[in-house]
Amino acid sequence: MTMDVLDLTRLQFAVVTIYHYFFVPLSISLAGAAAGLEIAWLRTGRENYLRLTKFVGGLLIVTFAVGVVTGLVQEFQFGMGWSNFARFYGDVFGPTLAVEGMLAFFLEATFLALWYFGWDRLPRALHAATIVVVAVGTVLSAFIILAANSFMQNPVAYSLDPVTGRARLDDFGALLLNKVNLAAFPHTLAGAAMVGGSLLLAVAVRRGSDDGFRPLARLGAWMTVAGGALTALTGDHLGKVITEVQPMKMAAAESLYETTTGAPFSIFAVGDISGGKPFFSLELPWLLSILAKGSPGAEVQGIDDLQAQYAAEYGPGSYVPMIPVAFWTFRLMIGIGMLAMAAAALYLWSTRGGRTLDGGHRPARLFLRFLPLIPLLPTAANSFGWIFTETARQPWLAFGISRVADGISPGLTRAEVLVSLIGFTAVYGVLAVVWLRLVRHLARQPLTPPPTPVTTAPVPAEAPVY
Repeated sequence: MTMDVLDLTRLQFAVVTIYHYFFVPLSISLAGAAAGLEIAWLRTGRENYLRLTKFVGGLLIVTFAVGVVTGLVQEFQFGMGWSNFARFYGDVFGPTLAVEGMLAFFLEATFLALWYFGWDRLPRALHAATIVVVAVGTVLSAFIILAANSFMQNPVAYSLDPVTGRARLDDFGALLLNKVNLAAFPHTLAGAAMVGGSLLLAVAVRRGSDDGFRPLARLGAWMTVAGGALTALTGDHLGKVITEVQPMKMAAAESLYETTTGAPFSIFAVGDISGGKPFFSLELPWLLSILAKGSPGAEVQGIDDLQAQYAAEYGPGSYVPMIPVAFWTFRLMIGIGMLAMAAAALYLWSTRGGRTLDGGHRPARLFLRFLPLIPLLPTAANSFGWIFTETARQPWLAFGISRVADGISPGLTRAEVLVSLIGFTAVYGVLAVVWLRLVRHLARQPLTPPPTPVTTAPVPAEAPVY
């Protein structure tokens, strides 16, 4: 099947965005872990916490660097492929990008440099404050950029200029406090904790018998388990908000074509889910109504009724997203995330009370071989979550006010998009290899030994002076 300019431009933006997002949750969680470990060192004086702080900080620096580079390219995409949308949405989107850029490039980068070069130069408390600022900066940066995305899900705090026809920002505070942003932000942070925690767990398990890494392994496991639990709780709230502002997205997640009271949720389905009836479906009664509206007897609007409603409100056309993509990415997001949480919980149980997880039995050996791969699970779950969020919003760029087909840059040719897509993919492939090799190199390094106290031999009182 030949892809047209619109499809290729969407694919290009998807490649850039998803790749960039591999590193965003890692930066958030690793900064928080490094800050927590350094504070623990200050409070307890245990040198192993100091060594682990420096180790996690090394992982943070290489991840942050790649994230910054890929984030710059993502912002250029708006001018390269989506200039019509940027022209319409720029007055709203511009302030969020500017503030987020200042946080990312000035606040986070500056204080990360102070932290890296400030060992033995800054007082301990002040030095710890620098990494705390980095951690806070990553969280603020995520909140602000999510506000921009939340406008695309639920446009608020804007008005249309009667002269230019462009969206004009009326209230920056209201943009930040968009109900979708307030629901998506904690969900994103919980997912970030899972990604970073699983990486720390994997790296520590690879070190095997090195006892210095045991606290890091358990920290990573706890981050993964706690992040998984919070992801489920915050995801439940986010689902209800999304049902309120984008009911078509929730209907597409279940392939629910008919409006249903007490709607079930399919854990797994085989057969036609795009308008037909699967010949096999494993369903949980009332669960979709609970996820969507918090009540087992609630009515959930179906795709057919919503399509008719939108056609009457917005004009002729299809307002139905790609149902198979929405259906399966929603389930993969949940299922893979639960698997990562379960694996981390099993590790915590197996190492409770000072126990060690050895390879003496076949199940234990298999589990130990699996654990170094555990970061792939929450990373995939995060990616599937974003694919669901963005594709199930289609055909809208900004829901209800701007369609995808209207946002593409005029005059853009298929050849231009294809060449840039191949170029970005190749460069990102190289960056992926570089990042992976750097992380593996850091993971194999011994923990930095504690500083050796400097002792000075006493000078005899009657020593001769020359």
